[in-house]
Amino acid sequence: MEKKYFSRVEISKEMLMQMAKVSALTKQLNSLTLAELAQKQEIVRQLFGSAGTNPFLGDNFHCDFGVNIYVGDNFHADYNCTMLDVAEIHIGHNCLIGPDVGIYTAGHRLHPEGRVLDGYGISVTIGNDVWIGGHSTILPGVTIGDGAVIAAGSVVTKDVAPRTLVGGNPARLLKSID
Repeated sequence: MEKKYFSRVEISKEMLMQMAKVSALTKQLNSLTLAELAQKQEIVRQLFGSAGTNPFLGDNFHCDFGVNIYVGDNFHADYNCTMLDVAEIHIGHNCLIGPDVGIYTAGHRLHPEGRVLDGYGISVTIGNDVWIGGHSTILPGVTIGDGAVIAAGSVVTKDVAPRTLVGGNPARLLKSID
């Protein structure tokens, strides 16, 4: 997987403008009620790189840049979803994300010297018809295959094969889905 490097101290004016736009849009999104679904969907379309039909984000959504997030039709993320999109996040059609899920593309160097100054991002790809259970964490560089299920509370550190159930910390194969 290709790493995309960034500086936390040398932030361009363009990047600051994007971060300010995302901050304003997420505050607006998170202030709306479920009765205002059409307005929420319009903000999702402004915030994300692309969104298919019927996107849904529950309350208290957060992301870094928004423009690096691409979701398919019938995307549903429950409340308290966080997507650190330093690199791209691709999510297929008919995906269900439970509450308190984090999808992280961002990472930092292991050596402590200078760790706070920069970082990197590695893309995350989630296939079609995937269900990610609540309180799960998807780490940088992971690909989750079509039809997979991530059990609640899992920490996914490696790729997940299509039509499998994984769970635990770190997530491991629990069974195939026939």
